[in-house]
Amino acid sequence: MRHSRTRGAGLALIALALLASACSTSDKKDVTTGASTTPSTETAKKGGDLVFGAEQEPDCMDWIGSCAGSSWGIYTVGALTMPRSFDFNEGKYSITPLLAELPKLETTPKQKITYKINPKAVWNDGTVISSSDYQYTWNQIVTGKDIYDKTGYEKVESVETPDPTTAVVTYKEPYPGWRDLFGGYYGIFPKHLLDGKDRNAEMKDGYKFSGGPWILDHWTKGTETKLVPNPKYWDKVPNLDSITFKLTEDTAAAQQALKSGQVSMLYPQAQPGQEQLKEIPGIKFDSITSLSYEAVWMNTSKEPFTTVPVRQALAYSIDRDAIVKQLFAPIQADIKPINSFATPAFGDLYFEPFSKYKPDTAKVDELMKGDGWAKGADGIWAKAGKKASFEVKTTQNNKRRLQTLEIMQSQVKAAGFEMTINPLKSSVLFGQDGPKGDFQAALYAQVPASNDPGQCSLWCSKNIPSPANENSGTNWYRISDPQLDEIFTKVDVEVDDSARAKLSKEGQTRLSEVVPAIPVDPFPDIIAYSSDIIGGAVKHNPSFGPWVFANTWFKK
Repeated sequence: MRHSRTRGAGLALIALALLASACSTSDKKDVTTGASTTPSTETAKKGGDLVFGAEQEPDCMDWIGSCAGSSWGIYTVGALTMPRSFDFNEGKYSITPLLAELPKLETTPKQKITYKINPKAVWNDGTVISSSDYQYTWNQIVTGKDIYDKTGYEKVESVETPDPTTAVVTYKEPYPGWRDLFGGYYGIFPKHLLDGKDRNAEMKDGYKFSGGPWILDHWTKGTETKLVPNPKYWDKVPNLDSITFKLTEDTAAAQQALKSGQVSMLYPQAQPGQEQLKEIPGIKFDSITSLSYEAVWMNTSKEPFTTVPVRQALAYSIDRDAIVKQLFAPIQADIKPINSFATPAFGDLYFEPFSKYKPDTAKVDELMKGDGWAKGADGIWAKAGKKASFEVKTTQNNKRRLQTLEIMQSQVKAAGFEMTINPLKSSVLFGQDGPKGDFQAALYAQVPASNDPGQCSLWCSKNIPSPANENSGTNWYRISDPQLDEIFTKVDVEVDDSARAKLSKEGQTRLSEVVPAIPVDPFPDIIAYSSDIIGGAVKHNPSFGPWVFANTWFKK
């Protein structure tokens, strides 16, 4: 995780009609444990500084800009400084301290949401967080250029501001994922500070405003990010004097920093040898299956992945069971490859149409020959004078990802594909090459905000980055398929639970036929920290990261 994030694709599976009377949180089975890994009965102390390890950093801090494609920016700054309407954790939604009460939902004659803002909610300069901020945020997303993802916001017809504490959002058509808007990964933006200015220029290198428990003190790119308490925060003001995120992109160096006490907490991606952290006295290591998942994403506009048979053949060349068993089992013994673009944490929505893709050289030969390819003397497929060779981009200094690709490299070579590996800085992969389509294939993870089945932002052709959407689309793989468009567009407006689930499974089945990507593993959500140093309830939050709870922590 901590890579490209899926924003519009992540919302709770709750029927709109069932929410009309109370707008309560979902009564679905919890999809993540969200359990505390340390007791919360300790007496909190005031003061002290904590230092954490951060595996990545964003390319910028304009959260709605395409340059902010790495989830790590949200984990370390965005979620701690930007106010939002809802949180998603422990398999359900709950309102944040920004709201005074649950929003009122009306479904006729049009879907309308009325937000009541907590009158105590203020920005750190003392200005109230108002309905005008909701309106400004919407306007910036739907009319702005170079926006990461407009999904959902473009369905809003109007945002009315009858008074400062009331925002009324009316939709053009039913949108069951409304609770992930006006907050979510973006947050609410301060109109009084940004209106009339170039928002991206004001925020890209950091910002000094806050509507959360923390304020950004400084961001030294490539080195660290430091936050200090927001004294104007109206809810739980932090106990600590500061929290600092030290950039430790090298996996081994990060683990050594935790062992030596240079940092007191890591939120690491699963890595070989990481299980050794479980044996260190004073270090608590906890792992759960999260909503996030990793895949090999193919650019369908680039050779050799412009045809379905080649993409299917590649899927039949990879032994995903062997990869997952070798690299993940020591950390999470029961982990298995995923067979759709979801994980078992999605609950009943998890479906396995990709289970048919197991190593099968006969099938590879059939598909490739049928598409006009022939093996050369070197054993590599060739067609019209071009080899079936491709480069896979991924994040650098990630030992487990590199090992995944090295294993895969050997597997696909045996099937007749020539593959090279190109590790890049996360800011380059997610802020530049991904959105521009400057890749043949890439290995990274998606980070859904919840277990919602809506995935139009990933697969619908309207979301291919282009001048039509100001290059803000998140369909980086350039898949254009009328059936996917039809199915996932329906998912985004269907308000019946069972109908949405059925459509979602149809969409996943179609994905297994056109294969724009190959799902590999469900991403473990791992927290490793010093229980001798950090006091308070340390919890998992796969959507926003564990540091959303840092305002309740203290230094022992």
